[in-house]
Amino acid sequence: MNPALKVTLLEKTNKLLSKVKVSGGGRCNTTHACFEIPGLVKKYPRGQNFLKKTFHWFYTQDTIQWFAERGVALKTEADGRMFPVTDQSQSIIDCLLREADRYGVEIRMHTEVTTVDPLEKGFLLTTNREQLRADFVCVATGGYPKSAMFQWLRALGHNIEEPVPSLFTFNMPGNPITALMGVSVDRALVKITGTRLAEEGPLLITHWGMSGPAILRLSAWGARELAERNYRFTLLVNWVPAYHEQSLREAWAFIRNEHAAQKIGNKNPFGLPGRLWLFLLTASGIQPDMRWSDLPAKEQNQLMKNLTAQVCEVQGKTTFKEEFVTCGGVRLAEIDANTMQSRLRPGLFFAGEVMDVDGITGGFNFQHAWTSGWIAATAIAK
Repeated sequence: MNPALKVTLLEKTNKLLSKVKVSGGGRCNTTHACFEIPGLVKKYPRGQNFLKKTFHWFYTQDTIQWFAERGVALKTEADGRMFPVTDQSQSIIDCLLREADRYGVEIRMHTEVTTVDPLEKGFLLTTNREQLRADFVCVATGGYPKSAMFQWLRALGHNIEEPVPSLFTFNMPGNPITALMGVSVDRALVKITGTRLAEEGPLLITHWGMSGPAILRLSAWGARELAERNYRFTLLVNWVPAYHEQSLREAWAFIRNEHAAQKIGNKNPFGLPGRLWLFLLTASGIQPDMRWSDLPAKEQNQLMKNLTAQVCEVQGKTTFKEEFVTCGGVRLAEIDANTMQSRLRPGLFFAGEVMDVDGITGGFNFQHAWTSGWIAATAIAK
């Protein structure tokens, strides 16, 4: 802490911490219960080597402790995501604003920075309202969806990795599966044909296509490749990831014999939601009132294929503005991971997603934000 520092926060909009507000369905997925740095960095499609250094300064355990010391306890859910025990993102927002108030941080709303010009000592910031002088500048704008929005940072000499969306859902216009909107499964294996991209986890069917953690993670790892394909590709969905087509074929005789006298529509041996099971039967040409013992070979083979590798054509994506995450940003080689300071402009610092770092869904992007913010603040205060 440096009492001599005067901190001014410039916010373009009329809302503070809006991304925190909507995260995790309004509960704020604050971090993830991953306490080994080698495992933690694997949750980031971009920036892993950089994060190996930053997390040694401040990582998951430090985040939990920082909030706990300020009266906000976090809890861990079954999938590892961590939320405030209140289940309210407002608890995180209030904590951060109290801390800012405690140290006399001045917050100026509706203030958009248009240029940052280096001076002999410090910087001159031009905003839509005024000009300000600063000894240090920390850029914590979040990710920009368009390359042109980084121009003011290019003007300072920085190179930008082209931004493309990450963490988006898949659009499947015209696919009859969208009639099952709201149906979810706890485990599905999703793959993109012609690539090595594959993820397993919860999947949600929506009125526009597919979403859920498995889809979002797949979009993060494939952000650049899928952008190059203009978001047109073939998705294979395994609804029963305990099997692949061959192992299911080997188990099929037992499954069929066990339920031989029962109507196939009434007996779903895989624990799938009823509506999804009936949909897969119809897609395989099977009448729900047919008995298991009467299942013809052709339709049986089609059902096994639909269960383990259903083909879905993806034509586009949906990105939610409030939770937008970008792949791309300020090139990491130009930032000192131990201080977050620009290697090109002394006194210029970065925090959060404006850098070319992004994580999969589950609290990892916030962890990078807390880590980089803490390191930058500590370096500036020295």
